[in-house]
Amino acid sequence: MNFKIALTALAAATALFTQGAFAQASAPTRAEVKADAKAHKTPAGDAAETPGTPDTKSNTTRAERKATTKAARAEGDLKPAGEAVGGKTPDTKSTTTRAERKAATKAAVKEGTTIKAGEGPDAPAK
Repeated sequence: MNFKIALTALAAATALFTQGAFAQASAPTRAEVKADAKAHKTPAGDAAETPGTPDTKSNTTRAERKATTKAARAEGDLKPAGEAVGGKTPDTKSTTTRAERKAATKAAVKEGTTIKAGEGPDAPAK
């Protein structure tokens, strides 16, 4: 009985090791993989652009941009820092004072029209 178990274990081990050896023999070496990657590598600057992608590079030099900015500053046409280029930014400042907001909240609590904690529209379902 022990002979059969030992023979089965030996056959399984042999099959396991030979399968690994054959897999290693058929795989390319690291040098082959590196050579293949180098052969298929696109040189810098030769990559094809995707169609429909706008060119984001400026057509003016840095000196030209600096001269334009200096002229605009001299004429007073320079916009303040942070101002939107494309249009006016929306006004996010509140028109009510803190005291007015506190009074309105206090009145809403007194009337019972406020939403209780955990019952708002963003509250998780129970």
